[in-house]
Amino acid sequence: MPDTEPADDFAGVPDGFERLWTPHRMAYIGGQDKPTDREAGPGCPFCRAPTRSDEDALIVARGEVAFVVLNLYPYNSGHLMVCPYRHVADYTELTEAEVAEVASMTRTAMTVLRTVSGPHGFNLGMNQGDVAGAGIAAHLHQHVVPRWGGDSNFLPIVGRSRALPELLGDTRERLAAAWRDGAKG
Repeated sequence: MPDTEPADDFAGVPDGFERLWTPHRMAYIGGQDKPTDREAGPGCPFCRAPTRSDEDALIVARGEVAFVVLNLYPYNSGHLMVCPYRHVADYTELTEAEVAEVASMTRTAMTVLRTVSGPHGFNLGMNQGDVAGAGIAAHLHQHVVPRWGGDSNFLPIVGRSRALPELLGDTRERLAAAWRDGAKG
């Protein structure tokens, strides 16, 4: 019998390094939850989300023509996306009501995130088209990414991972509660 316990079959070979395992990222890399086509409907995750419960779809708030949802594969804790319900790819194709509500919900998202998480700043943006880096180019979405001083470290560069301190469902509940409680922009 060996002097030490056998290594866990899923942990790899011990080599003195501490590891931060992020196996959930394999789902994203493998294409899970990506659109099955460019059409509106159940093949699009942004069309599918509003048909599910807020908790299951990670929806934080619903408006008349747009909704706010947590990013399933976030850059930072609290990474939100503001999406029109209508399946539209290009910002110039939005109606005036959609432009107004996406803008208003983006402002409110920033206020809610400040109330709940106290970020020092934000990255806001839309990647328009595949060549611009849009992971889901067929359905427009505005990213609202909270940022903190020092939140960028070696993990994304060396480890190709992000350390997120909270489960998405817990983040959704805290943000949704603050949104309901009136943290308006």
